[in-house]
Amino acid sequence: MESQQDLRDAGLKVTLPRLRILQLLESATPRHRTAEDIYRSLLDSGEEIGLATVYRVLTQFEAAGLVLKHNFEGGQAVYELDRGEHHDHMVDVDTGKVIEFHNEKIERLQHEIAAEHGYVIEDHVLVLYVRKKKD
Repeated sequence: MESQQDLRDAGLKVTLPRLRILQLLESATPRHRTAEDIYRSLLDSGEEIGLATVYRVLTQFEAAGLVLKHNFEGGQAVYELDRGEHHDHMVDVDTGKVIEFHNEKIERLQHEIAAEHGYVIEDHVLVLYVRKKKD
């Protein structure tokens, strides 16, 4: 099973809670889930994994580089699998919906701005807080 190998590759022992949480994140729709979302999904599927365990496993996954944790303003922390591809986010301020996007022009412009100031970007996070346009 791929999830088991992912855990081993991250240096984590394969346990049922880790395996189930990783599987939930792999199949998550939407891709960004709170610890409480994950806990509710586990309860709904009959798993007896406590909320504290969910938080502990997510922290371990973050430290091992398996997941990314986002703290968008005005909301709870959300987690997504680190699939290795860079993307930015838009957060709908009315619904809390998180939209992923990638734009080469924005990426290039950020690097140009850093270079103009004598810097190189090591990492960055871009979050746009948006609202649906009213017609």
